[in-house]
Parts: sequence; structure tokens; C-alpha cells
Amino acid sequence: MRTDDLIKALDADARSTAMPLGSAWWIGAGAATLIAAVVFWRAIGPRADIATAMQTMRFLAKFVSTMALAVSAFALIRALSTPGASTGRAAAWMIAAPLLVAVAVVLELLSVPAADWGTRLIGSNLVICLTFIPLIGIGPLAVFLAVLRYGAPTRPVLAGTVAGLLAGGLAATFYAAHCFDDSPLFVATWYTIAIAILAALGALGARIFVRW
Repeated sequence: MRTDDLIKALDADARSTAMPLGSAWWIGAGAATLIAAVVFWRAIGPRADIATAMQTMRFLAKFVSTMALAVSAFALIRALSTPGASTGRAAAWMIAAPLLVAVAVVLELLSVPAADWGTRLIGSNLVICLTFIPLIGIGPLAVFLAVLRYGAPTRPVLAGTVAGLLAGGLAATFYAAHCFDDSPLFVATWYTIAIAILAALGALGARIFVRW
């Protein structure tokens, strides 16, 4: 029997009396969102001028890209956790968030004088961003790794990396409500680095805990 066939057989046997993996992912997503929300509200909360900020495209664009990452990563990780499931279409959708950010950056560069590019890229919350996106996302990442362990990913390190991207997208969505730096240049740079930290932690965590 091939290794993949053995994994599928073991997974099917385990699922016969257990919660369906699809249900486990939705419960995990709900728990992760609740954890992220609690950490966000207790640690930093939304910015004071959020009502005014919501009327600007730069502020709203942050949520479009972070939510696109979270949704696409959720679809991909569900496929990766199921042996034999097709991942091609879900993987293709992962380009959505980077593409949205790239478009926003181009529009920013076209609309802002070159002399201001550096200021907008550095922003005023660099350290806070690199601290709180991983902080908000570490709990959700633990939840997603637990669900991965419940599943049967044949590529655990890749699945763990996607779990980190999912946690990062979720955490960045919450953090965006606090962040005063709305420039796509800032988002493309520092949000990406913060999310990459969680992706690396996800890969490491999966390598250690999500193994057959």
C-alpha cells in the first residue's frame, strides 16, 4: 500500500466516529476569531477616529486585502488538511491578496509625491505593527495547528505555513482597525513582514506537532 493510500485509510477510519473535518475547521475558525477579538480589544482596541477613518478608501483597502488573505488561506488549508483533496483552485486564489495590495501600492505611488513615499512607508506604528499582529495571531495559529493535527495533511510544513498566513490575515484584519498608518506602502511592507512571522511559526509548529 502506498503511503498516501495508508494515510487516507487511517483518516477515514478515524473520521468514522469523530467530528467531520469540515465542521472542525468551522469551529476552529470561530474559536480563533473569538481569541483574536479578545486579545485585540484587551490589548489595543480600535483607533479613536475610526468613524472618520471608515470614510476613506485607504483605511477600507486594508481590510479588503487582509480579509482576502484570510478567506483564501482558509480555503487552501481546508484542502491541505484532507488527503486526496484538490488544492489547485484554492492555491490559485492565494494570489488575490498580494494582487490587491500591489494595485493599491501602484495607485498610491501615482497619487502621492515621490518625496512623501519614504514617510508613508515608514509610518508611525512600525514597531506596534510588528508586535501586535503576531501577538493577536499566535492564539489563532495554535487553534489552526490543532485542527491540522486533527486532520491528515500530507504536506504538514506547507499546511503549517498556510495556517500562519490564515492566522496572520485574521490578526491583521483586527489590527487594521487600530493602525493609524493607512498607506498601502506601509501595509505592503510591515503587515507583510508581521504576517510572514506567523507563517514561519506555523511552518515550524507543523513540523514539530503535525506529523504522521
